[in-house]
Formats: sequence, C-alpha cells, structure tokens
Amino acid sequence: METREISQAVISRLPRYLRYLGELKDEGVERISSQELSSRMKVTASQIRQDLNNFGGFGQQGYGYKVEFLYDEIGKILGMDKTHNLIIIGAGNLGHALFNYMNFERRGFIFKGIFDVNPDVIGRSIKDVEVLSLDCLEEFITENDIDIAVLTIPKTAALNVAERLSKTRIKGIWNFAHIDLNVPSHIQVENVHLSDSLMKLSYNINRGEE
Repeated sequence: METREISQAVISRLPRYLRYLGELKDEGVERISSQELSSRMKVTASQIRQDLNNFGGFGQQGYGYKVEFLYDEIGKILGMDKTHNLIIIGAGNLGHALFNYMNFERRGFIFKGIFDVNPDVIGRSIKDVEVLSLDCLEEFITENDIDIAVLTIPKTAALNVAERLSKTRIKGIWNFAHIDLNVPSHIQVENVHLSDSLMKLSYNINRGEE
C-alpha cells in the first residue's frame, strides 16, 4: 500500500466501516457489494468505493468485497493488529468508566495504569489495578512501554500534564480535557469534546423542528 496522505474525513469513517463489517462477520455474511454496504450504513456506494480506493480498493466490480478480508485489512490500517498500552490520568467518574469499558481490550487497547493527584483516591483499586500518584508518571511510562495517555482531568491541569508527557516516550494523547494542547509534532492528539457533540445533536434536533 502506498504511503500517502489520506484525508482525516476518510480516516474518521474507517472505524464505522470496521464496526459494520464486524457485524456482518457475526451474521455469517461472506461477501457484500458496495451497494449493499451503502444500504446498511447510509453512505453512498460511490463514497465507500472512493474511501477504500485510497488504500487499494479491496474489491472487484461485479464481485463485491470479501467481508472477513476487508475487516482484517481495515483493522490493519487502523493499527488494530497491534497492541497499544494505555494509561488514564484522572480517576474521576469518566476515567473510572473508561477503565472499566471492556471493549477497549478486545480492540487491543490495554489499560496498564491509572493516575490521580487526590490522596483520597490514590491507593484505591479499579479492576484490581491500584490508582497511582501522578508523581511516578514518567517512571511508569518508561517501565511499562506506554504508548497512549488518556486525559480525563480539568483543563487547568491538562497543560502541565501534557508538558510532562511531551518529554516521555508517549506516542499519542486521547484528550478529554476541554483545552487545546501544545505538544511536539511526534505526539498525536485526538481531542474529544463531549459538549460539542451534544450541541451538534441539539442543532440537528432544532433544524428538524423548524
């Protein structure tokens, strides 16, 4: 596969393709056309073909796609054939919920540790994993081969933590703090703004009522 720049819009659709193909696998479907996949996903068949052609196509005209093969190939593109070690920084309600979400492990995302600054929380266990003090963050990252840090902390603390992370071997930050982070270019940041998503839903509801 050629190594060329793929638009973020295309990349953002790949997990959805993977999810639908996984459902097709579970249903025992072996082959599907772009038109049939379009009907399920509510995405045009032309868009599906264009998206997949960015990575080589994977199908034949009049023959369709092999579901399991396409599922595996998209999984590889998304890095699902690898294991990623994660930590969560912030053991509040959101951090606690993410740590307990079992589906991450099925996708190869393994939570190795969870950190906090609250002395009332440090030392407690979540799924038999002890909440650690943020004081030992850098040492833990090095010793446990951590790839990704998940920030579920207030934005007032996020900048300082991001600066500390930028000096470690971390490759990516999944950022739930409502602030843009300034980190070196070798660290990938994915911002998750839950309120933005809710406001988008509100807009679509209001538009539908007009």
